Amino acid sequence: MNLANLITLGRLLAVPLAVWLVLDARLTQAFFLFVLAGVSDAVDGYIAKRYDQRTEFGAVLDPLADKALLVSLYVTLGIAQHLPAWLVILIVFRDVLIVGGFILAKLLDLPLRFTPMLISKINTGLQIALVAYALARLGLGFGGEALMSALIWLTAATTVASGSAYLVRLGRTIAGMEQGP
Repeated sequence: MNLANLITLGRLLAVPLAVWLVLDARLTQAFFLFVLAGVSDAVDGYIAKRYDQRTEFGAVLDPLADKALLVSLYVTLGIAQHLPAWLVILIVFRDVLIVGGFILAKLLDLPLRFTPMLISKINTGLQIALVAYALARLGLGFGGEALMSALIWLTAATTVASGSAYLVRLGRTIAGMEQGP
């Protein structure tokens, strides 16, 4: 356990607080906690690289903390009816497909490749932007409906594209045409 991993662990442990803040309609605090989580993600990455504190534990914990926060906030914002249920279902389903694909590849003893695709990076960026914008809009009264709607549709489109790309990669891996999802 090192400083970078402790910061990441703190971000993971902040997930229940973020969920509670949204459910308790403390959206301004939820927005600032989400921003703090984003800053902590950058800081732990910097510390891990700069001070050679990269570990296998951290390599698993960091994306787990990020995904736990994002998925939890999407589900919570959906339950609170601040985001459309169809979008929440789409995002969670994509993540389940990706995790399921990795498990399948592992069970089939297929070679795994963990490099994220460009479309997935774009999708993650849009997912983060949508949560931040929704929380800022609800908590701080910032922004309008047009940008919210655009972010929803862009996030949905990239979620479908990213999920499809992972399915194609998994299919090609199973067929022996490339290395792992």
